[in-house]
Amino acid sequence: MTEPFRFVIAGRGRWATRMKGILAAEGRGIALLEETRRGLSEDPAAYHSRLQSAFSSSGAHIAWLCVPPGSHIPVMMQAAIEAGLHVVVEKPWLCSAEETRRLQEISSAKKLLLAIHYEYCLLEQVENWRQERHPGKGLRFGGRMRIERPDHIGLSALDNLGSHLFAIHEYSVADSVIEEMDCAYEQSDQRLVWLAKENTRIEEIDLLANKEPIIQRFIACVEAAVLGTEFPFGLDFALRVADSVALWRRSQSLRPNER
Repeated sequence: MTEPFRFVIAGRGRWATRMKGILAAEGRGIALLEETRRGLSEDPAAYHSRLQSAFSSSGAHIAWLCVPPGSHIPVMMQAAIEAGLHVVVEKPWLCSAEETRRLQEISSAKKLLLAIHYEYCLLEQVENWRQERHPGKGLRFGGRMRIERPDHIGLSALDNLGSHLFAIHEYSVADSVIEEMDCAYEQSDQRLVWLAKENTRIEEIDLLANKEPIIQRFIACVEAAVLGTEFPFGLDFALRVADSVALWRRSQSLRPNER
């Protein structure tokens, strides 16, 4: 492909605006699909048809769904797939394993990519962990992500913020033991992951200090995958991250005095 990829951004919130700016700065063509919600009088078939028509007429190659998770996500993804588009979805991935497999089957039949946006995995230090520490046996992993903003999408901090931390763990040191995952809204910003061995912290990454173009790297990674290179952040990876979050949540429910 000689021409730049063209994207259609679905959504009209803060993140959609940011992605529009980044993609424009990268020289990518952009179309917008701002009305992503199902209308009060719109039946499911009409909603799906409207989305598919909008994706088809966008002239895009890749749909980037900049909307919070919910029951609309698989509908939007299927509409985009049926319109012949590759799809990028924002984390966290909350669809069931059954729904995930169904979407994979539909996309595979059309040879289309489904990607989940885990940008922090593309930090240089995280990549170094993947190269030098993978799979992480004998190590312990911890993460902390606290932000000053309140919850504005109706998701727990563990699901929303923690998905970044669990994705880093799964990508770089999946066999390491998770010792801490501290996530919270409306607290002083802190974004940190670390590795420990024999109760001694040996490496840490300050995510808040990051100035690297990780979103741009993710865009390039998606585009390369569309052209045939291996892609690590598909739905199988997303399911593993979701399973890890669920396992951690269950483990913590058995320890009520250690929240």
